[in-house]
Amino acid sequence: MAKLFLLGAGGFGTALAVMAQRAGHQVTMWSYKQEEADTLLADGENRRLLPGIPIDKSIGIVTNFAALPAADAAIIAVPSLAVRSVAGQLRGHLQPGTVVVCVSKGFEPETLKRMDEVIAEELPENPCVILSGPSHAEEIAKGIPTTVVAASNNLTAAEYVQETLSSDCLRIYVTDDVIGVELGGALKNVIALAAGALDGLGLGDNTKAALMTRGLTEIARLGVACGARTETFGGLSGMGDLIVTCTSMHSRNRRCGILVGQGLSGREAVAKVGMTVEGYTNTKNAYEMGRRLGVEMPITTEVYRVLYEDKDIRTAIADLMGRPKRHESEYIWLKDSAAR
Repeated sequence: MAKLFLLGAGGFGTALAVMAQRAGHQVTMWSYKQEEADTLLADGENRRLLPGIPIDKSIGIVTNFAALPAADAAIIAVPSLAVRSVAGQLRGHLQPGTVVVCVSKGFEPETLKRMDEVIAEELPENPCVILSGPSHAEEIAKGIPTTVVAASNNLTAAEYVQETLSSDCLRIYVTDDVIGVELGGALKNVIALAAGALDGLGLGDNTKAALMTRGLTEIARLGVACGARTETFGGLSGMGDLIVTCTSMHSRNRRCGILVGQGLSGREAVAKVGMTVEGYTNTKNAYEMGRRLGVEMPITTEVYRVLYEDKDIRTAIADLMGRPKRHESEYIWLKDSAAR
């Protein structure tokens, strides 16, 4: 049995807390709002995000860090925008060497730093493990089987997470390609938002399959430019997470995209979803990353223009379809581009 301190009482944080408690661990869940903590305790479930999933009474729900020094691992499950703030608050409360697990998917605005980079700056004495893959909170909470990957530069820490959190409904693989896992988890939200927009327009399966396939190529292209390994994007944090996020109504990013396809602006769609839509901010961040690195990202660029510059979505699709003809092989066309 491990003592786990879970930061974030949203849908995924609650799902992880429920799953870990069922697996026999002692779980304390932290909320930044007293009102939220009181509501969860009174209701015995997260009625807004996971209705019908009971939160066992053995799960502590707190708004302070009193239980942290005794924790075997701290799991950060807050929106990417809040990761630096939360990690900073942990400083001085964690024992040196205590593993920090992060399930947040995205980049820090302006700096465009990955979550592992942010955590390393705030908690240099604690190894960081990124946990990512096809894992909707709604299904994790119900104990529906899935597989994810634990990524870290510290393989001992990653294997600890694998050993501790694996259960009969969660199989965990290990990798040291942190960059690839982080970029796959963040950028698939951009493609999922675009996939939802295609659904909102009433387009077909062929269109979505083409988008997902070329979207994955685009994700890998940027990832490799950042130092990731190509094969990571064919794994759980790449293709696996992309498939589930582009095809499920559990996905806030897809739901947001559907609304955009139906005519709402990006801002209006995010407001109507009413919860964090990582793909909206990740689109801007990914567009900027590609621009800074000189990486061609046509799908991301068009999604950015639709969301942030109010470009007509059908015009964006026509512009993508009318791009210059080229080989499918990245090696061939990149070599040809360099030659020109």
